[in-house]
Amino acid sequence: MKIKNYTSTVPVSESIRRIEIMLVEFGAQHIAKHYNGIAVAALIFSLPMPDGKGYIPVRLPVRADEVEKVLSAEVRRARRGTFEKIKDQAARTAWKLMTDWIHVQCSLITLGQVQPLEVFLPYVYDAKEKRTYFEAIQSGGFKALPYSGGQAE
Repeated sequence: MKIKNYTSTVPVSESIRRIEIMLVEFGAQHIAKHYNGIAVAALIFSLPMPDGKGYIPVRLPVRADEVEKVLSAEVRRARRGTFEKIKDQAARTAWKLMTDWIHVQCSLITLGQVQPLEVFLPYVYDAKEKRTYFEAIQSGGFKALPYSGGQAE
């Protein structure tokens, strides 16, 4: 399977700018960037609560290092600079994919197919614990999720 945007030439900064614009259009406040060294690793922002009383913090991670692993595995004969180019490409690909994902989610919100919190719920961020809602239920062995004993209903 080919990976979408694996040859993207859109700079990371442009993808982040586009994401920020889309998030603001859907009510996001206080958008910040979380860095891993000199690279942006996540966007953190607040979404209004459905009842309009306050905001919910959201952390959207972009794991360019994971994309880099996949792209590097495809290399047959590396030349000088190959893996540096892959690292840059991985960041562009990861951020472009996030831009596309946000665009699709915002389109679904506009069309009334989903609510903002419905889309971003796994990414709701607990700053005290420094983890997302998904990471919290993952660390608990997913016991907070309904389980049907392996049978599809």
